[in-house]
Order: sequence, then C-alpha cells, then structure tokens
Amino acid sequence: MPQVDTILNRSDHIGTIGARTGIQRDKYTITPGLYCVGWPTADSPVLITANYKLTFDALRHELGGVDAWILVVDTRGINVWCAAGRGTFSTEEIAYQVQRARLVDVVTHRELILPQCGAPGVSALKLKTACGFKGIFGPIRATDIKAFLASGKAADETMRSVTFNLKERAVLIPLELFLLLKPLVLTLACLVLFSGFGPDLYSLDRALQRGGNIAIVTIISIFSGAVLLPLLLPWMPGRQFWVKGMFLGIWVGIFTVQHFFPSVGWTAVTGMAVWAMSVNSFLAMNFTGSTPYTSLSGVEMEMRKGLAVQIVSALLGLSCWLAGPFFL
Repeated sequence: MPQVDTILNRSDHIGTIGARTGIQRDKYTITPGLYCVGWPTADSPVLITANYKLTFDALRHELGGVDAWILVVDTRGINVWCAAGRGTFSTEEIAYQVQRARLVDVVTHRELILPQCGAPGVSALKLKTACGFKGIFGPIRATDIKAFLASGKAADETMRSVTFNLKERAVLIPLELFLLLKPLVLTLACLVLFSGFGPDLYSLDRALQRGGNIAIVTIISIFSGAVLLPLLLPWMPGRQFWVKGMFLGIWVGIFTVQHFFPSVGWTAVTGMAVWAMSVNSFLAMNFTGSTPYTSLSGVEMEMRKGLAVQIVSALLGLSCWLAGPFFL
C-alpha cells in the first residue's frame, strides 16, 4: 500500500507553483487508487479526494499525526468542486474506486468521508447501494479535517461555511494572468495590424502609433480585470460578475484615456472606453467558477446575458477605434 508523507517537499512546492500559475495545471495529477498516511488499521477513516495533485497535497498536508486511508478517484486531473459539477467526481466513480481498491477487505467499517465541495456530484444514498459504504460529508476546507475527525466526524458551522476572502481571491490571480498570455499576444498583434488603416488606405506609422495606444488600453484592462477585480470584488456594484466587470471597465477606460490619450479624437476615445469595458466584463466572468455563490444554472444564465453584451460592446468599441482616422 503506497504510504505518502504529510510534509510537502521541494518538488511538491515547485509543482504547486506550476499549478497555481497554470504552467502544468492540466497534467498535475496523481494515479487514482488507495493510499495511506501514518500507520492506518482496519478501523482507520477513509478519506475521499480527487486525483488533482494540488487537491491531494492539500489534504495529506493536513493529516500530520493522523493514521488514515486516502482513496483517490479519477477526476481527470480536476479539483473536487469543478469535477463534481462536470460529473467526474461522482457516485459511480467513487463506487468504482472502492471496488477496484477492494476496500471492503481493507477496513472493517463501512464509512467514507467525502469532501463537502463534492456534494453536487454525489448521492450518499446511491453510494451505499452501489458499493456498501455510507458517505459522510466532511468539512469544506482540508485545514479542518483533523478537528472533524477528533470531534467524532461532527462538523460545526465554521466547518460548513464557505468563504471567498481576500487571500483566497488573490490566489487566483497568477493563473488568470498566465492563461491570458497567448490570447493577449494574438489580440495585440491583430489590433496593431488593423490600426494602420485610414483615409490613405494604410500607414505603418499609424499602425505603430494607434496600435500602441489600443495595446496600452488592452494591457491595462487585462491587468484590472485579472488583478484589481478579484481584489475589489465585494465592493464592486452589481450581483452578476459581468456587471461588476463592466463597471470597473468603464472606470478603467475613462481613467486610461484621460491620463494617456487626452488629445485623441472622440471616436477613438469612445472605442477605447467601450473596448476596456468589454474586456473587463469578459474577464470578470472567469470568477463565476471560483466562488460558491453562483449555481451551475446561474452561471449559464449569467454567461448568456454577459456574452451578448460583451460581444456587442467589443464590436462597437473596435468599430469606433478603427473609424477614428476617418473622423475627428
């Protein structure tokens, strides 16, 4: 039986940095199966988790001094919460891994401690029927797992409460920035290229000058949407994320134009401001999957509304920007 350490080593920390920044996020997995920490017996608890190594490491790191079994299910390298929404952290997958690991021959009890964030994908009643083990939902955070076990598998209100505080929001920033690098390069290249059109057909100097202007607006908008928005999220007006991003984008667009391009014509100013609004609004919707406040149906409804506004505003902003050389 593979025994894992509860102390993360240098390789684990480097892997965490890679996962947090998105460098190896899609391949940061661990083989599904049964593991153990300490020296568990047939009476030791069985903890269920995902095969996303960042999730696995977060759990085992909190089990110092605990003798327990860890059953890792195949979530395709996705964390518990997202996997539950996508159906990979499911009743059927857990039952399959229980049978595959022959858990009935390993422990004498018939209890599985499930992460609470996996509740949308797991039916405790169906799980008992499928594999003979009863599912008990543990705390929200891995940091509470030792207290949960010590209290006889009873969770208080704090263990059941979901938070999305400043630190938790800030953790998402590096990944957001990394994932935007490739789209940013392609977008900037297109903006610079098309900025050269004007009454005299095309000018390389105009492409560099006007392209540089819209590039500055785009970079500032991405920074505000990926960095400022998550930090200021509770204080931005509106309930839906695309609305919060839209308000931030309006402020960023006005601020950028006033401080960097005070002499640009009104058509170009309108284009840059509306473009900034659409970029911020679009980036804001990335956080609908990072909070517990929006249900799956709520996310779908928000995206339908938000994308419609964002597409129209982006096309309007770019059209005004491209029309700038033809108007005052």
